[in-house]
Amino acid sequence: MSVTRHADLVVVGAGHAGCEAALAAARMGANVVVVTLRRGTVAQMPCNPAMGGIGKGHLMAEIDALGGAQAWAADRAGLQFRMLNRSRGAAVWGPRAQCDKARYSQLMLRLLERIANIELVEGEATGLMAGDARVAGVQLADGQRVIGRAVLLTTGTFLGGLLHTGAERREGGRFGEPASYGLGKDLARLGLELRRYKTGTPPRLDRDSLDYSKLHEQLGDDPPRPFSWRTREVRNRVSCWVTRTPPVVRTIIEANLDRSPLFSGRISGTGPRYCPSIEDKVVRFPDHDRHTVFLEPEGLTTPSMYVNGLSTSLPRDVQEEIVRAVPGLERARFLRYGYAVEYDVVPAVQVSRTLAVRDVDGLYLAGQLLGTSGYEEAAAQGLMAGVNAVQVGRGQEPLLLGREEAYIGVLLDDLVTRDHREPYRMMTSRAEHRLLLGVDSARERLMALGVGLGLVPEAAFHVERARWEARERLETRLDTARVSPHHESWTALREVAGVELRRPTTWAALLRRPDLDAEAVARHVPGLAEVGDEDRQVIVSRLRYAGYLERHERERERMHRLRGRPIPEALLEQGAPGLSREVEELLARFRPRTLGEAEQLPGMTPAAIAILAGRIAGFERRGGDGARAGV
Repeated sequence: MSVTRHADLVVVGAGHAGCEAALAAARMGANVVVVTLRRGTVAQMPCNPAMGGIGKGHLMAEIDALGGAQAWAADRAGLQFRMLNRSRGAAVWGPRAQCDKARYSQLMLRLLERIANIELVEGEATGLMAGDARVAGVQLADGQRVIGRAVLLTTGTFLGGLLHTGAERREGGRFGEPASYGLGKDLARLGLELRRYKTGTPPRLDRDSLDYSKLHEQLGDDPPRPFSWRTREVRNRVSCWVTRTPPVVRTIIEANLDRSPLFSGRISGTGPRYCPSIEDKVVRFPDHDRHTVFLEPEGLTTPSMYVNGLSTSLPRDVQEEIVRAVPGLERARFLRYGYAVEYDVVPAVQVSRTLAVRDVDGLYLAGQLLGTSGYEEAAAQGLMAGVNAVQVGRGQEPLLLGREEAYIGVLLDDLVTRDHREPYRMMTSRAEHRLLLGVDSARERLMALGVGLGLVPEAAFHVERARWEARERLETRLDTARVSPHHESWTALREVAGVELRRPTTWAALLRRPDLDAEAVARHVPGLAEVGDEDRQVIVSRLRYAGYLERHERERERMHRLRGRPIPEALLEQGAPGLSREVEELLARFRPRTLGEAEQLPGMTPAAIAILAGRIAGFERRGGDGARAGV
């Protein structure tokens, strides 16, 4: 077959990154061809069919605010919704949902099929059409060619994929699907470095074979909260369950470590630090005799139960021995055994913040191919790559988000400026300005950008903006409305508050007091009592953290101003005390004109930017005399 197709953007891979990229580009008016091995595997969840969590839920909120589809699909496929990290401040709360994996995939497939300027092509991309440091399309195994102004690779774990279960080793990108080798060879020929990473998945058990009398039930939130601005209501459909491994599991694993491909040397790839296999946990944490296991349904119509916490690549007989030693799983029936997958990644320092490969025109990368771990990280990269491929192709400014603007900005900055040696996972601790980047502020921060790009309908934006403005008016009223010890509204609230009010104050000042349950009191405060739970939580959180938020806001504004600040030529010539030799070499090699350009250099860190900003200020105060001592 010698069919040739033409597109503005060719997307290879229809996982979470590929879907978001294709949808974003198409909504911006670009013609998109998506190459996938099978239509039925679009947006699959090969690991846990769960979305969100701490850090990851923040990414989902931002993807949604920019017009992405992940949160929308998760709401409609959701089986159980919970807000994690409630014991901490609201800025680091993380919404999470257990999803029906088959339903999620079907929803994303239908969405791709409904958009006229997206064409789904089934086939294997075996090579890149490249020449003179530029990529112009992809070659398919059946002879078809797809030519595009830009090509985006979102191949997940398929490049050079090897599946491991004990001594068994077979080629594959994930269970039941073949690996890809041609694309990896072409990337290497283009001068890109490749590394080996590893990830894994646990066994799947038949839910009807579990003894629920020995398991602890884990219910969803009441009421549950949706992810997306498109969704008004969600509901919980299932329970999840929790158990713990007994000490004998450690004994079983230690006796069989020589049969583990992870410890016998058969796997060379580096695995994720924050999601280790059970054998890795036993080795790394010798003082822990018990490990938590979460049993999470994979769908309404499948008997499959995901065994979260028992990821493993040990032989099948050892997996059976481990599982049946766990309380509640003594008679468990296996539907699938756990395995590890080893695959090639492209270290992300080779791409820019637009996710374009630095030294190859027309080529973009996103998702696990860049060494990240998780559906949410992949979707965020896919959306940004899709948007930027269109913007750059039209000669327009790319969409670049700073660390102080979004978790997506933190994600991309971390990827392209730091040489990671293990799969990257988003966590709230990675964001210096996390108080400003809560889930509840994502729409206010980013939705206008989504409207400007054509990804968010203006009507929806106006509805959301009216809601934000109403919250601001209510906050202002609470800052001025007085309450006294003898006021009838306080008399009714005294018992709920559990504190004494000795002098008149404002409602806002009262809610800031650390010695009362602000959320419980807020349900009875005039004005706050009448709004929805989400709006009330946002207002209370802003009142309680007002001082911190104002300080972070000042820092964010300072960073915006600094990005446009020119770097004196003399400073580039002389260097600046406090900078590492690596950073000084970067500055000498690339000679950025502004701090904003310096920030985008591979290997540049936030600490180095802060030092450089201080040296520029000192240089300017001394009149730019060029003396190194005065820098």
